[in-house]
Amino acid sequence: MNDRKQKSTRDRKLPMGEVRVRAARPDDLDRLVELEERSFTTDRLSRARYRRHIGSDSAVVLVAERGSQLVGSAVAFLRAGSAEARLYSVAVSEQARGQGVGDALVEAVETSVGAHGRRRVRLEVRQDNPSAIRLYERRGYASFGEIPAFYEDGADAFRYRKTIS
Repeated sequence: MNDRKQKSTRDRKLPMGEVRVRAARPDDLDRLVELEERSFTTDRLSRARYRRHIGSDSAVVLVAERGSQLVGSAVAFLRAGSAEARLYSVAVSEQARGQGVGDALVEAVETSVGAHGRRRVRLEVRQDNPSAIRLYERRGYASFGEIPAFYEDGADAFRYRKTIS
């Protein structure tokens, strides 16, 4: 397939349909790494880190699927002895953005970390990512600080936190 045809297929919006969020499995690894590489230019999770986190007691790795397509992922870390989980990453494929996939992933993270006994979720978000900021604020996250030059490329971050039930 030529690059132009591949690009037009990749860039096309997916038809709206039910998004299913589930725990990631080892056989999702290739698709998770591909989504990571397409979603982020820096601060990427490596194949080895995904492999280590899938199924571990210290992380929650979720995937969002529409039909047979992986359209999103989320990673949260669970530190032993802490009531707070850290939402580390949310990635949504370009074709599925603006279709509620990010919201479904964040909701599923909150449910999952709550089931692991966590009462709060915290995260960092790039200050130049207004769509992610809107998502977190809509879901009830409150800003509690900033971190200058937090990301590999020197971008600043806002810190957010939410108490979950």
